[in-house]
Amino acid sequence: MNDTLFAQLSTLGASLVLLFGIILLWRRSLMAYVRAFQQQSAVLAALFVVVGYFGQAPELYVVAVILFALKVILIPRLLHRMQNQVGIGYEATPYLNVASSVIVAGLLVLLAYVLTRPVVLTSTLPTRGGLPLAVGLIFVGLFVIITRKKALAQVVGFLVLENGIALLAVLGTFGIPLIVELGVFLDLLMGFLVMQVFIYHIQDTFESLDVDRLSELKY
Repeated sequence: MNDTLFAQLSTLGASLVLLFGIILLWRRSLMAYVRAFQQQSAVLAALFVVVGYFGQAPELYVVAVILFALKVILIPRLLHRMQNQVGIGYEATPYLNVASSVIVAGLLVLLAYVLTRPVVLTSTLPTRGGLPLAVGLIFVGLFVIITRKKALAQVVGFLVLENGIALLAVLGTFGIPLIVELGVFLDLLMGFLVMQVFIYHIQDTFESLDVDRLSELKY
């Protein structure tokens, strides 16, 4: 009974995390991107608690608290501040339009199911049903990075990609050692701060966050 409930909750949580990643693709407001990431991270933190409870891994409670503080509170506030300072509110012309982006995201999720099918069929983990969804989220995060022109949108895509990796780790292994998790969070925060500086430099140099403008540097 517990394994069945665990499997259902983990698959539901993974589905919601992926859904927020896909929702991000059909929004053009950069603040809507941030809200989708924030809500996705909140669900991911809750999923860490679920896995910690059913998997008898209490260290995941600590990871969930840190994840919530970092990705639901701190990073979204920094992203809001960045958006207010640079004054860019919309991803007006992505490389791929909204309808096409959602279709491609669906195909990427199907690809994730194909690639993970052998693992799912041989695994005995109660959380195995969510593994294709985690890989699908990684693909969606990469897709956001590739198809969005605004540097701020690409930063959110990177954060979604990292959420996918975290989701895959917690579902596939019931979490990695706490000290490693803390190191990953520190690397994420440092990487985000570096990207923040990079975005400010783009804005100061080109008065735009469109990464296409970087090609002008060669002249």
